[in-house]
Amino acid sequence: MKIEHVAIYVKDLEGACHFFETYFQARSNTLYHNQKKAFKSYFLSFDDGARLEIMSKEGIAEQELPKEHLGLIHFAISVGSKEKVDELTSRLQADGYPVLSGPRITGDGYYESCVLGIEDCQIEITV
Repeated sequence: MKIEHVAIYVKDLEGACHFFETYFQARSNTLYHNQKKAFKSYFLSFDDGARLEIMSKEGIAEQELPKEHLGLIHFAISVGSKEKVDELTSRLQADGYPVLSGPRITGDGYYESCVLGIEDCQIEITV
């Protein structure tokens, strides 16, 4: 069994697509648009087969959530090496995305950083 994909709603669908293509080498499919439901989405595919669906829909309510709350809090993307974790973390920080932690070795032995990405999405960058 495997997780087939994870989905997130965003305000700026094109901006989110560009973010994941630029920093994480995601490849998007063609825009899906259901006009009747005012719904749009892209599936973003990564080299290992993982997929992320980014979606937008008219009328989705925004909520301001604390960085720590019940429910889905972050997802992690493996970039393959400590050097790549450092490099991507620095690049995102230089481009204005806040680094929440790291890069560091965690208590459970992971080498990672956590960045607040597009639309305040927490992304762990790990080996």
